[in-house]
Amino acid sequence: MTAAEETVLDEDKPWGEVTPEAARKLLVAAVEAFAERGYHATTTRDIAGRAGMSPAALYIHYKTKEELLHRISRIGHDRALEILEQAAAGPGTAAERLADAVRSFVRWHAERHTTARVVQYELDALGPEHRTEIVDLRRKSDGAIRRIIEEGVAAGEFDVPDVAGTTVAVLSLCIDVSRWFNAQGRRTPDEVGALYADLVLRMVGARQ
Repeated sequence: MTAAEETVLDEDKPWGEVTPEAARKLLVAAVEAFAERGYHATTTRDIAGRAGMSPAALYIHYKTKEELLHRISRIGHDRALEILEQAAAGPGTAAERLADAVRSFVRWHAERHTTARVVQYELDALGPEHRTEIVDLRRKSDGAIRRIIEEGVAAGEFDVPDVAGTTVAVLSLCIDVSRWFNAQGRRTPDEVGALYADLVLRMVGARQ
């Protein structure tokens, strides 16, 4: 599955929130190029060529290659945070909410693995201001999972001696799916999500 076939916001048109159409096409091309070659090895000419445009056309919509990466990263991190905060604020026990958070987060990283690789693993390529902005979003995602685990411990549902370390482990486990997931593999995104939800509940010693 290419970035053109993926969507960050479950819309009919991938990356439909990016306008005008030329800007959207350039962003889709950038996602594919960054995922395939890495940010630093990708040139603006590579991106423009994939979008069927001239290099000069790119600068009409994005001042720099880094601005393109920031746009991709911001949209992706906003969506990731939305998924986790919805689960954290949802109904049910801490175990049910943690399982829901992990299922949804893993499914997103599997269904959008091309996009997710860029969103999650090109952070260091951002400039200082943009990097600070994205790090803040990542802290909020960390906080959503941490709150669920803390509530589970307080309720006697979980046995977690190190909440901070366990939070990092849970998020790392989910995010890494984007590195290896294969759409032609033997497990669907839903199946991987269910598997990881069960693994995480075991990790936190959820009471059965």
